[in-house]
This record gives sequence, structure tokens and C-alpha cells, in this order.
Amino acid sequence: MSKFKKLFLFSLAGSIFIFWIFGSIFYYTATHPFEENNSARVNVVITPGMTLNKISTLLENQKLVSNALSFRLLAYLQEKEGQIQIGEYEMSASMTPKEILGIVTSGKTILHAVTIPEGYRITEIAALLEDKGLAKAEKFIEITQDQELIQSMGIVGSSLEGYLFPETYNFSKNTPERKIVQRLLDTYRENIKNQGLMKRAESINFSFHQIMTLASLIEKETGVDEERKLISSVFHNRLKKNMLLQTDPTVIYAIANFDGNIRKKDLKIDSPYNTYKYRGLPPGPIASPGIKSIIAALEPNESDYLYFVSRKDGSHQFSSNLMDHNRAVRKYQLRRVSSGK
Repeated sequence: MSKFKKLFLFSLAGSIFIFWIFGSIFYYTATHPFEENNSARVNVVITPGMTLNKISTLLENQKLVSNALSFRLLAYLQEKEGQIQIGEYEMSASMTPKEILGIVTSGKTILHAVTIPEGYRITEIAALLEDKGLAKAEKFIEITQDQELIQSMGIVGSSLEGYLFPETYNFSKNTPERKIVQRLLDTYRENIKNQGLMKRAESINFSFHQIMTLASLIEKETGVDEERKLISSVFHNRLKKNMLLQTDPTVIYAIANFDGNIRKKDLKIDSPYNTYKYRGLPPGPIASPGIKSIIAALEPNESDYLYFVSRKDGSHQFSSNLMDHNRAVRKYQLRRVSSGK
């Protein structure tokens, strides 16, 4: 055997051995968990724009895979390098790299529950979502003012105020703000359609935008279910008589940086939302009403009430004339102020 041939065979054997070594390392690191007995859950967030290289390095740094290169090779061999989806995933060091790859390509992200309370304004919803780490408040508010989106929903107005339905939702992190807004709008539409509420608005000669506006006033005035239709009757009766609605929540809505106190000068603020100055309903909703307030706006109780005043216990005293109303104000408001209660 020639010297050249011996050298070739030796090199070939060396290459095969090296290949076998690296193959064995790859097989082991790709099929065995980083720490078999460690089942502690770790949350991993894959953000938009992250490459496979960055993702594999992240997994290695968080001690979920033993070798970033092996994880990348596994992804390429399984032809999943382009299937990894953004979001937050739960995994542990006791999982094999194959299982981890299956998780991050499944799209089954961790969902975070968030409850949008009835009576919240867009700014409050945005702040809540930002506090939960689910959206940027500024971006969220910007989308709610997107005229194309507003018009596509058939909504009258300059924003989606009132139409972001109060409900408990589940969102994953890195869900685009536009998708969150759309989900809230879709939930509104489903609830309105399912109960045939738009047709009921037409039957009492109101546009649905007017009903949503009225419902938002009811929502802000009371949290007592039994009172919603009575509050509604007061507003309906005042509208029929062309009286000013004179409801504080609309004034509060018109005040920038409201500090919690309404002053006499505030009642004179020049805003179409000031129902102490302008007759009829304000231009649009001042908050997101719940379904009970929407139904109350459509189905007011029959009454001759024109006034109501808070009893300071969450309920209200209703009156049909100004004399009785002033008496109720003295009883439930002025007396408490003078006595320091």
C-alpha cells in the first residue's frame, strides 16, 4: 500500500471519528433534557424580530437547552427554523430540546386574563393593559382613533369610546395592540347582534350610537342593577321635555386631568359634553357600558321622574318635581356636608 493511500485512509478514519464524536454530542444534546429532574417552570418570551440564533442563545442562557448550536441544527433538520412564533411560552429544563422546539412552534402561548370593567374609558383601558404588560397605552389609544377602523365598524364619532366591550379577555404577550382593539370590538358586535339590540333602538326612534351614548351615562351614574332602568327613565323623560340632562359624568369627561372634584366653574365649561350647558345627548359615549346599561337605555321604566340624587350609599333618591328633588338634596347631600359626614 502506498504512503499516499495510507495517509488518505488515516485522514478518512480520523474524519469519520470526528464526525461520530460531533454526531454523538449533537444526538445527546438534542434528545436529552438540560436537567432531567428540574421541572420548575420557566417563562420564555420570544419577541418580534428574534432570529433562530438569538432564540437558541436565549434558551441556552436560561438553562433550558445545553447547547444553542444543537438546538439550531435540530430546528433545521426538522424544517422548523421558520415556524417559531412570537409570544410567551412556559417550559422547563426537564424537557428535551425536541419538546421545547415543539412548544415554540405550536403558537400555544401563555394567556393572561384581563378584565375590562364596565364604565372604563379608553384611557383607563389602555392604562390597565399597559400595567398588565399586554400593550403600550399610547399605541392602543392611537389605534382607537384610527378613522378607517372606526368607519369600518359603522361607528359615528372620532374614536371608539364606548365600543370596547367590558369583559374578561385572555391575551398573550406581544399580541399587537390592533388585534387587542379588534377583539374588544368583535366582542361588542357579537353581544349586540346576538340580542338584536340595534333593531330595538330603531323601534324607539334612536340611533344605536345614541343608545350607546345614553347607556354610558347610565353606567357612570349607577352600579346598582335595580336602578339602571329608573336612571334611564329620568334621562328619557328629560330628553322628551327638552330639558338639560345635567349629569356630572359628562362634565368630568370634558375636563382634562380631572382631580376628583367638580367645581361651579366646571359646570360652565364650553364643551359639547357639558350637559349642564348643551341640551340633548353628548356627541358620543363617555365610557364603555355593560350589556345591562345598554338594555336599560333601550327599556327605561315607565315613570314621571325627572331628578335623582345620590343617597351616598350607592343608591339614589328619585323625584318627579324640583321641590321634592331639592328636599332630597338637603336630606342626602347638604346635611351630610354640614355635619361633616
